Amino acid sequence: MSQLNSVLFVVFLFVSTFSFAQSYTSYFTGNPTDVATTPIGGTVLMGGAAESDEAMQWFLERADGGDILVLRASGSDGYNDYLFSELGITVNSVESIVFHNASAASEAYIHDKISKAEAIWFAGGNQWNYVNYWRDTAIQTLINEAVNDRGVVIGGTSAGMAIMGGHYFTAELGTIASNQALNNPYHFRATVSSEPFLDIDYLDDIITDTHYDDPDRRGRQTSFLARIMTDTGIAARGIACDEYTAVCIDTEGIARVYGDYPSSDDNAYFIMSNCELDDRTPEVCIPDTPLQWNREEAALKVYRIKGTIDGTHTFDLNDWTTGSGGDWETWWVQDATLITASSGPVVCNPLSTNTPSLNVELSVYPNPTKNWVTLDAAKLITLVELYDIHGRKQTITLDNSGVNLRLSTSHLTHGMYLLKIQIENNVIVTKKLVKSN
Repeated sequence: MSQLNSVLFVVFLFVSTFSFAQSYTSYFTGNPTDVATTPIGGTVLMGGAAESDEAMQWFLERADGGDILVLRASGSDGYNDYLFSELGITVNSVESIVFHNASAASEAYIHDKISKAEAIWFAGGNQWNYVNYWRDTAIQTLINEAVNDRGVVIGGTSAGMAIMGGHYFTAELGTIASNQALNNPYHFRATVSSEPFLDIDYLDDIITDTHYDDPDRRGRQTSFLARIMTDTGIAARGIACDEYTAVCIDTEGIARVYGDYPSSDDNAYFIMSNCELDDRTPEVCIPDTPLQWNREEAALKVYRIKGTIDGTHTFDLNDWTTGSGGDWETWWVQDATLITASSGPVVCNPLSTNTPSLNVELSVYPNPTKNWVTLDAAKLITLVELYDIHGRKQTITLDNSGVNLRLSTSHLTHGMYLLKIQIENNVIVTKKLVKSN
């Protein structure tokens, strides 16, 4: 590359046409003339703290010498020199675009840059800003088109990794610690979303988590998995990374784990509900109550892999059973405490769609509902409580004048709620209830 093309180009103060406030700032390094190359695709999930150089080299190599776009909601140009000249991989340019507010999502300049990038990287920060600024906007659409139509390689660290699964913790109301999430899976800060956002191969039914060793977030992610299964009926899976650890997923679904083991204890985790069980659901996952997900001390199966500099340890996301360089563990939750133990490998099909039905013992209809919902009284109902998705208890009116019990829903705003129903023998059943307009 010529001296002119290697000059640092910095562009400041792109002011939105529609606002007097600056909506974004761009920092540009490299050749200002766009090149169109053929990216190889793939995904990088990085746990936070300092980047794994080897994983970032993997990322850059798959851009095929093209243009690297860093999207972030805070910070400045910290990635530019690092990606452009410090890793030994030739690329045409590196541009960091910092979103200052949601209005930047409508900027044609940013749209053009996404449509021409061969690699897209999400920085850390506050993941709610990414969700709030991008979800249901042209940014979301263009990123998904870049990944699925043009084969762009994509990746993110910390908050950037946290937004990349089909299910994700939004952090809309701030972060949440493992002990809080385990003691109340519907804690007001446990803002877990399954609303469509980023569409990335092999991550459809995944929720990610980061900084896994500092602080310990195993309990938090386990609680999120319990929530997803309870709220949606989906047996979602988890991928998590310690700090300084990265998972690089190629287009064939093979995940390579990078880190500094054995000089550092860097781990990645692949977490799933135990498909060996007849019933994989949590025993108790309701608001204001400690999570119980024991299933005879076998609720979850986890493959834990040490990350190495050369990324030789792998896990196959096509079957979620085949791995190298790792060890199988069993996890379970008893009285809001996460317990782990060594175990043998999975001996069933973890990708089975035969998720056990959550609608046991009791019928609730119509669902969705507008004004009334009927609770089938085949079992003796001793208690009914209703909570919104953030765990706030709702005032309810019950009518038991007929054969079955009816609950008024006319006063509720539209959205999803959880019914906590206690029946005979003190059995508690949790039901998802959707209030329609």
